[in-house]
Amino acid sequence: MFYDPERRDHGLPHNPFKSLVVPRPIGWISTLSREGVVNLAPYSYFNAVCDRPPTVMFASGGARARDRRKDSQRNAEETGEFVVNLATWDLREKVSATSATLPSEVDEMALCGLASLPSIKVKPPRVAESPIHLECRYLLTVPVPESDPAEASAIVIGRVIGVHIRDDVIVDGRVDPRKFKPIARLGYFDYTVVDSFFTIPFPE
Repeated sequence: MFYDPERRDHGLPHNPFKSLVVPRPIGWISTLSREGVVNLAPYSYFNAVCDRPPTVMFASGGARARDRRKDSQRNAEETGEFVVNLATWDLREKVSATSATLPSEVDEMALCGLASLPSIKVKPPRVAESPIHLECRYLLTVPVPESDPAEASAIVIGRVIGVHIRDDVIVDGRVDPRKFKPIARLGYFDYTVVDSFFTIPFPE
């Protein structure tokens, strides 16, 4: 089949685009508002950008706030900081719960019964139950134009300035994903988990 994504003439009951570029890692982003309120939200349009310097991004779309920015984006831009907490199999229900649309003054971390840990280089707290955290300094926001401004997204980019790795997930000097089983987004309401992998050496 072929369809024009601008016209959305695929004829299917659900937009297939989200199920094509898969699996997508989930950035579980914690931020603080200028008033000091914790916000925690998962983003399935998330990834590492590069490693020199170590940089990550998450795409914030779906404008529900008055200024058409989600809380994570607004907080990162206004305070200059955010934390990426690894989303894992054991935390999957909590990750889903923090995706709920709630007022900005609600602390999702506390609401979902998650413990917090202080960060070292930034102010937003870390999710204690997560095995890996990336402390980030906000770098810039790249708008993604849309014909309907109400649906426009933005790419939020941050530089990783601190990394926390729980000791038990390091095996023989390497981080072993089988020890923490990161989850990733597929299409629709579907997810997957990393619990096995294979190795292919680079060609010489």
